[in-house]
Amino acid sequence: MTDQSNDAPHKVGGASRRDFLRTAGLAAGGAALGATGARANTPDPLITEVQPYASFTGEAVDATPYGMPIHFEEHVVRRNVEWLTADPISSINFTPIHALEGTITPQGCAFERHHSGAIEMSKQEYRLMINGLVDRPLVFTFADLMRLPRESRVAFCECAANSGMEWGGAQLNGAQFTHGMIHNMEYIGVPLRVLLEEAGVQPEGKWIFVEGHDASSNGRSIPLEKAMDDCLVAFYANGEALRMEHGYPVRLIVPGWEGNMWVKWLRRIGVYDQAVEAREETSKYTDLLADGTARKWTWEMDAKSVVTSPSPQAPASHGPGPMVITGLAWSGRGKITRVDVSMDGGVNWVEARIAGDAQSMALTRFYVDHVWDGKPMLLQSRAVDETGYVQPTKDQLRAVRGLQSVYHNNGIQTWHVNENGEAENVEVS
Repeated sequence: MTDQSNDAPHKVGGASRRDFLRTAGLAAGGAALGATGARANTPDPLITEVQPYASFTGEAVDATPYGMPIHFEEHVVRRNVEWLTADPISSINFTPIHALEGTITPQGCAFERHHSGAIEMSKQEYRLMINGLVDRPLVFTFADLMRLPRESRVAFCECAANSGMEWGGAQLNGAQFTHGMIHNMEYIGVPLRVLLEEAGVQPEGKWIFVEGHDASSNGRSIPLEKAMDDCLVAFYANGEALRMEHGYPVRLIVPGWEGNMWVKWLRRIGVYDQAVEAREETSKYTDLLADGTARKWTWEMDAKSVVTSPSPQAPASHGPGPMVITGLAWSGRGKITRVDVSMDGGVNWVEARIAGDAQSMALTRFYVDHVWDGKPMLLQSRAVDETGYVQPTKDQLRAVRGLQSVYHNNGIQTWHVNENGEAENVEVS
């Protein structure tokens, strides 16, 4: 394996992006971007003629009291895979990561995972109990929580089964379906440690057990150390109240750890001297190894990345020339420090440009400004986090965990992009 330096202008077929744009601009009679812009000497009626939308007044300011996306973007929606689960009540859908930009996921596009369906509960009905090994058992109303000191943080929530269908090989054709069990939002709420300190955790207390108000309750054990560190009892996301499917009015935020621990409709926090080992943390969310044994307490989500464009649902339909390769990277261990991108299935790599300042345990956007020669590509990305952890290949994962696992697949993903810019999910391990 060889690495290419990203210090010099990126070259494909001996021509740099700068050279290509200069040549293309001259060929277009001075058009600023040549092949990427309309030629100035070709009249375009969409700019030279008055269009209907400029011939009459538009919608009034109160036409939609709560703003919705324009209908031209109606394809940007969550989608499910019907055969994945027996019933949509206990199921999951997928964030359209191929159609989004930046890093913040709109709530209306953020994936859902329910164990017994989303429930409708008002703020007035809401209650949160803290009991067990505490000095003062407490019950909080929503109004009580709103009076306490609050913090905000951006964090990704990833289902432990994200990419799980890909363990045995390429299965689903689209970044939305291979990697879309993830969202990244700004959460506002009360630090969990504030509530636990108010209750007074006794010296014997080493674990908490959290449950929801829904029928499944989805009870999960969490070490007290994590609970006192960075967990939030959240009631806002992206500046507004949580959506019903995301736990309105209150959910737990457990940064960097698998999404099943982010209990929605948070009802009770019990403090105990050991883990409860409830159904949802024994029958599920353990990693089955090749010899039939299972790894327990694999909460942390390892470094991972995926190219979102070009990808199967976001083809490069513009043809050869300037191209932006982009994607997302994340790690439950901390910040993403580097993302490499390969166009030949992992033989050569270039360092991607990270957009903005990478945040700990949050999605990071990366870009490669590329000049495509129109030849087929095998697109891959690999993430490196601040601990030095490098995203592995699928074969490296399989060598340790075999093929029976469902959870925690953070292997490198490959898209084959053909000469028409169409992409498909392929296996290059």
